[in-house]
Amino acid sequence: MSAFDGADLLEEDFPAAEKTTAKARSRDREELESQSVGLEKRITDLNRELEEVERERATVEESRRRFTEFETGRDEMLHDLTRGLGLLEEAEHDARRDAEQMAKTIVEMRDALSKVGSLEDIDTNQADWKVQLTRSLTTIENARMEMNSARLKWSLLTDSPEESIPAEAQPAVAGLRQPQGFGQLCLWGLALTWPLLLLGLAVFLHHILSG
Repeated sequence: MSAFDGADLLEEDFPAAEKTTAKARSRDREELESQSVGLEKRITDLNRELEEVERERATVEESRRRFTEFETGRDEMLHDLTRGLGLLEEAEHDARRDAEQMAKTIVEMRDALSKVGSLEDIDTNQADWKVQLTRSLTTIENARMEMNSARLKWSLLTDSPEESIPAEAQPAVAGLRQPQGFGQLCLWGLALTWPLLLLGLAVFLHHILSG
């Protein structure tokens, strides 16, 4: 075999080598494409798994929030309800006590009203008119003490509508204005009672002189 024959054989082998290289490149490309597809699929699966994990995390967070709300709400309502019931029970107890005291005061005031209402005018022609007068004054004084005691217990008895009305706007009695101050009130009392004092003095002197 000559040297030229060897060269010819190499040249004849080139197409086969090129085919082999082309096949290898094709396999490499297919493998890369396969790997790329596999990676894309894996990324898709990971994204799907990540979304599922995010949903689970959101569910867990919502459950944790609701559980915290449950514990906080339970503690808050236990405190508020306990305190509220305590305040209401105390208020109810005070109201019952006040109602009992008010009922007792009503009975006492009705009794005093009945006694004062049953008082009759004093007839000075009767021999015991002084005794009757003393008894009547005692009844009135007891009623006054009962009324003052009731005023001390119940503030509504001391709230007079006239207190909030200016003196100028208060209605006149028998053509006269209401008294202004304690001094004027004393003068009014003296002016209204002096005829009775004179009458009593006259009866007393008559009794002394006739006796």
